[in-house]
Amino acid sequence: MAKKPDGRNTSGRGQRDLTVKVKTARGRKLSSTRWLQRQLNDPYVQRAKAEGYRGRAAFKIMELDDKFRFLVPGARVLDLGCAPGGWMQVAVKRVNALGEKQGKAVGRILGVDLQEVEPLPGAEIHQLDFMQDDADELVKEWLGGKADVVMSDMAAASSGHKQTDHLRIIALCEAAAYLAFDVLEEGGTFVAKVLAGGAEGELQKLLKQKFTSVANVKPPSSRSDSSEKFVVARGFRG
Repeated sequence: MAKKPDGRNTSGRGQRDLTVKVKTARGRKLSSTRWLQRQLNDPYVQRAKAEGYRGRAAFKIMELDDKFRFLVPGARVLDLGCAPGGWMQVAVKRVNALGEKQGKAVGRILGVDLQEVEPLPGAEIHQLDFMQDDADELVKEWLGGKADVVMSDMAAASSGHKQTDHLRIIALCEAAAYLAFDVLEEGGTFVAKVLAGGAEGELQKLLKQKFTSVANVKPPSSRSDSSEKFVVARGFRG
């Protein structure tokens, strides 16, 4: 079928190109226009809206849990940097936080974030800087004990410099890991986002000392052009 250079069918037959094009508006940077166009054409963004999730990141934790099975009924889960709440939405269902699965243990979800987060049924949410000195004690008090899972989808604000951003997110992930060491039950799981880039070696070494199994995964819903991956550390040694 003949096509013009712009990709439109000259015959008038065949499927239409349904890609949403976004024009660069006055005052909007080209990078912002590209981001908006990517969002509008992202199938996971569309699925999140259709299924009522607070963001496409919900599918990342689904895929990680489908593979490693750490969000089990009855589990106590700490979500660090929980805004906007998509990971908690998935966890609430899977750990049976609302008691909807008859005959299954009822789990608990605790979300903490620097910013205020919209309430979510089945989850307890607090504004908290998890790096403050008493954060571990507060977490255990709110959870009613230690956590079975500590998970983090946090990312430092972008500076526009790739190596700087990589170092910042690794530092954030290391801080999350040290909190996890203080609040995890023996045998527990730590899940966190990192960026590939060469500086994560020390973090990997640390996790391998503290956990029996450490895997690095890029879930299908993670954008192919993104350097993000997720570390799933299981079997906390205590």
